[in-house]
Amino acid sequence: MATHKSAEKRSRQAEKHRECNNAVKSRIKTGVKTVVESVETKNPEAARAALAKTVPAIAKAAAKGAFHKKTASRKISRLTKRVNTLKA
Repeated sequence: MATHKSAEKRSRQAEKHRECNNAVKSRIKTGVKTVVESVETKNPEAARAALAKTVPAIAKAAAKGAFHKKTASRKISRLTKRVNTLKA
């Protein structure tokens, strides 16, 4: 448990950041799930629309620090690759 005033403040801030990061990650997971479901139902229009919403959200989460930038890049790459399989 924190005993110094500064440590207590740091603990409060860490809790706020953790809650925000979990909310962001949850939204990202929902977006990814939407893209994957659209791909599985072979609906290219819906998949592209969902991808267009999800990719900026993932990039923003990486910029804010909820994800590492390479994790975000990997997620975007894999989603895009999945959506592009519908064209072929």
